[in-house]
Amino acid sequence: MKKLRQEQDYTPEEVHKEREYGLFWYSWLWTVLRPVLLALCVFLVVAGVVMSAWNWIDRHYLAPVDEKDQTPYAFTVASGSSLTRVANNLEEAGLIHNRTVFKYAADFLGYGQKIQAGEYAVRKDMSMQEIMELLTTGDGNPITRSITVIPGWTVRDIAQNLKDQGAIQDESAFLSLCQSGQQFSAYYYIADVLGSPNAAQRLFALEGYLAPNTYEIYSSATAEEIIRKLLSQTEAVFKEEYHDRADALGFTMDQVITLASIIEKEAKNPDFAKVSAVFHNRLRQNIALGSDVTVKYAAGIKRMALTNSDLQVNTPYNTYLYKGLPPGPICSPSAAAIQAALYPDEQFMAEGYLYFCAKGPGSGELHFSRTLEEHELAVSIYAPLWQAYDQEQGL
Repeated sequence: MKKLRQEQDYTPEEVHKEREYGLFWYSWLWTVLRPVLLALCVFLVVAGVVMSAWNWIDRHYLAPVDEKDQTPYAFTVASGSSLTRVANNLEEAGLIHNRTVFKYAADFLGYGQKIQAGEYAVRKDMSMQEIMELLTTGDGNPITRSITVIPGWTVRDIAQNLKDQGAIQDESAFLSLCQSGQQFSAYYYIADVLGSPNAAQRLFALEGYLAPNTYEIYSSATAEEIIRKLLSQTEAVFKEEYHDRADALGFTMDQVITLASIIEKEAKNPDFAKVSAVFHNRLRQNIALGSDVTVKYAAGIKRMALTNSDLQVNTPYNTYLYKGLPPGPICSPSAAAIQAALYPDEQFMAEGYLYFCAKGPGSGELHFSRTLEEHELAVSIYAPLWQAYDQEQGL
């Protein structure tokens, strides 16, 4: 039987090689495993910290206030209550840990606008999210709603759409407020409108000042409250630098809004500054603006092609008969249209463009001309298209 060799049976050279090989093998293995083990340790530590932090947050903010208490507590969300008020009431009732966390979590998770007025039975063993879900199943009347005002809408358009959206019940009351404007004289620009020489000629004192945007309002908001929200947005849009620019042009804020409203109705965004240049040139040369949209606004005309009798309608909004700007805006202009009114296309102004007309219906494209002869030629080309469109639409 072969005897196993002991270390003393090796020569010194063999012992040295054996030890060197063994040491190299273990060293290589440790080099590979060491970063893996370190990463694993770090991961376990971080995971432990995160889990501990999450457990702490859950225990102090998200988890039920008392997992053992299944008693139903009566909780009321009154109509018109804000999310802040709901959160405050829940905390005061001892049904949630923290009102601030509830409010921001509800907004983040999308429950903020879904909470509805109603009577609820809330238990302390319910988590914060379970309470949020419960509060969306009330009597079908959400505490907030979104409304949208589109650029180019008139006061009448806005009133009709607010009624269609269920935000107001009575269009006539809304229009009456917009017509007089007296209840909104605390806004300096409305006070200026009411004190202007042409105030009595305006169809609506607030026309042009109900700023286009999407708004969140309380479901219980009155027509007056809605109007105030829209007016405040106009103040935000018409920045301080715009006032300085208007002063440099010799315009008032109301004149800028008026010009912007005409630009909004006449063109699409890409042509706003060019249309503005045409109007600025005509104003500087004391030429009547000759804008179809101002006549259509006053007469309620929907047709593209105006007749000679349309152009003779005796109204201060008829910019064919009366030079200068009309008494006031004809719609709610976008921020882009307001900017264009203040900053017309300088090249177009320098090149002396004085005319434009629509091309094919629905295209949104305009044809610009320097002279009356060029303009009349363009109108002769495109007018049949407008008339055919009006016939198709039954206008």
